Amino acid sequence: MKTGKLNHFFTQYAIYIVLILLVAGIAASDPRFLSIDILRDILLQNSTRAIIALGAAFVLITGGTDLSSGRVVGLTAVLSASMLQTADYPRRFFPDMPDLPVWAPILIGIAAGLLVGLINGWIVSRLSVPPFIATLGTMVIVYGANSIYFDLKPNESQPIAGLRQDFTTIGTGFIGPNGPYSLPYIVIIAIVVAFIVWVIFNKTRLGKNMYAIGGNSQAAVVSGINVKRNLIYIYAIAGALYGLGGVLEAARTGGATNNYGNMYELDAIAACVVGGVSTAGGIGTVPGVLAGVLIFGVINYGLTFIGVSPYWQLIIKGLIIVAAVAFDIRKYLAKK
Repeated sequence: MKTGKLNHFFTQYAIYIVLILLVAGIAASDPRFLSIDILRDILLQNSTRAIIALGAAFVLITGGTDLSSGRVVGLTAVLSASMLQTADYPRRFFPDMPDLPVWAPILIGIAAGLLVGLINGWIVSRLSVPPFIATLGTMVIVYGANSIYFDLKPNESQPIAGLRQDFTTIGTGFIGPNGPYSLPYIVIIAIVVAFIVWVIFNKTRLGKNMYAIGGNSQAAVVSGINVKRNLIYIYAIAGALYGLGGVLEAARTGGATNNYGNMYELDAIAACVVGGVSTAGGIGTVPGVLAGVLIFGVINYGLTFIGVSPYWQLIIKGLIIVAAVAFDIRKYLAKK
């Protein structure tokens, strides 16, 4: 009986145990890793990734996958940055454009992400194209379109810089006194987004339908759920979150190129899987996704902090991903 309870405990809280062990292992090598400064930096660097991973979780829970998220991040970063440069910047993307209210390009970026999500959802639901292939296609299309836009005169593929302070403050500003105990705006935004996603997952009909579709799409149809319509909604929300992530990434870094977001899709999917989102669909939680993002944030920051080679970091990340998927498959087979 005790063994069963212990197994249940480790099954339910494995992700958090791994996170604690990672932090403890790195701190044992260098105790400075436990400082508030380091925690703040990790949260700051991974806030946009958390938002992107939450978007990916919507799709994964339905049993699909989305490879376009990274390129959507690049598109929306370039779009928003190109419209928010200072008036005196010598290589301004739009030399004659008057200063827009900061919220306008932000909304344009989010809307662009939502549009790509709508297209993904339509292709998957209406044309019955497998999500992997559908989003692989849109990934390539979005990158091509973004590169054409990025190459327009007078920019001609130069990194977009000279962004307005009212925009970059969103990504680098904070509440409280300057120091380790300040709370960055971008972290607050990520927390608010995570709460909204949690509400959608747990308190709305769309959330219930999403889990039902991922659990058994045929049963969902029989129970009266409009699967096609719900898939379009879900992909659209995911796209909007990618768009928000791209805008915030431009604000955080103070610039953008067409290569922004490269490989972010794999990081987002990996964080979801490690965080307990089932590759078979129907299972996933917001806290689990956030823990998955933090695990990779700790790996990237912590192992660099103690001087571990980036190549070893890739090996460790790969092993964690494989172990998480193997664990997920064992749980799935045990239920059958």
